[in-house]
Amino acid sequence: MTITIYTKPDCVQCHATCRALDRKGIDYRLVDLLDDEQALHHVRSLGYQQVPVVQTANEHWSGFRPDKISLMSASAIPA
Repeated sequence: MTITIYTKPDCVQCHATCRALDRKGIDYRLVDLLDDEQALHHVRSLGYQQVPVVQTANEHWSGFRPDKISLMSASAIPA
């Protein structure tokens, strides 16, 4: 599962999202929107105005969403 977190420096919700993913052992890639103008355009094209924006292969959302993170970790466990 490829997970990208679009973030910016000193973002409390971004840090909370990363900590939650770390606790669940879920790998992710961070993209700083202040350093990557193409990524910023991508996030805006998805309709988001705030960070973090989390994008997986199947969905995307904005903000710290422990409910979504729990679902991701549950789906990563083999049956």
